[in-house]
Amino acid sequence: MKKIAVLTSGGDAPGMNAAIRAVVRKAIYEGLEVIGIEHGYQGILEQRFQPMTLGSVGDIIQRGGTMLYSARFPQFKEDAVQQQAIDILKKHNIDGLVVIGGDGSYRGAMSLTEKGFPCVGVPGTIDNDIPGTEYTIGFDTALNTVMYSIDKIRDTATSHENSFIVEVMGRDAGDIAVWAGVAAGAETVVIPEVDFNVDRLIQRLTKSAMRGKKHSIMIVAEGVMSGHDLAKLLKEKAQIETRVSVLGHMQRGGSPTARDRVLASQFGARAVELLIEGKQGVAVGVRNHVLVDYDLPEAYENKHQADTKLYTLSEQLSI
Repeated sequence: MKKIAVLTSGGDAPGMNAAIRAVVRKAIYEGLEVIGIEHGYQGILEQRFQPMTLGSVGDIIQRGGTMLYSARFPQFKEDAVQQQAIDILKKHNIDGLVVIGGDGSYRGAMSLTEKGFPCVGVPGTIDNDIPGTEYTIGFDTALNTVMYSIDKIRDTATSHENSFIVEVMGRDAGDIAVWAGVAAGAETVVIPEVDFNVDRLIQRLTKSAMRGKKHSIMIVAEGVMSGHDLAKLLKEKAQIETRVSVLGHMQRGGSPTARDRVLASQFGARAVELLIEGKQGVAVGVRNHVLVDYDLPEAYENKHQADTKLYTLSEQLSI
């Protein structure tokens, strides 16, 4: 390895800049040249390359988003496009690639590896839905954003004695919803990993009202239904009036937490080490507070498992 490249792909996540910084500075420390590729895989085809120096990544560890930008590029699924990308990377004398993103980004990285170009994946997504690692870059920041938002919503819910539905992101995973539910003391959490029963929800709300509770916070993960659909369902079946707050893309922005900055720094540096060691087609992760690496297919062929014990705890504490 003499020269490596780094790109960010898929949805942005707080901490991606910290990971980029770690890749660049660790690589330079090890005597490698580093190229930053803008706009993900699309940037390879468009040759949006920039040489990275120590100064290139100065003052970015605290910034959300990604300085290399990101883009969806469905055409990268095509073999011919992948081979073209490899030819371009080799033309620029690039020996390896660090891909920061989610499972879709990992599929692209594995395709390049299978065609002979070394890639290592770094998990960057607020959804925390990558099997093989307990935490992904951006999850902690998004979780805190949701928690603080619910704290503010609860103030007005209490003042006006209203019930609020808060719709959170997470794609097909309920991690943001269930962790925020426990952290913010939500009365109800609806996640994709647990079958939703509207009648049971109505019973819980009715029971709370009977004991004198005049407001409620319900968190619904976008992978189940929209907040507005849930509000409509409660209105139609039980004449329960609710207010809806859709937090949306604010969950993907903002300055990363200390946890995300440290995790991203560890992941980025380890990715460089793996390339130097000659490993490829692997991803970096953390399990039981220890850094690990595992085969990329494990991240997109296995099914993400939510922490159902945490979900149960949320229900028990919100009686």
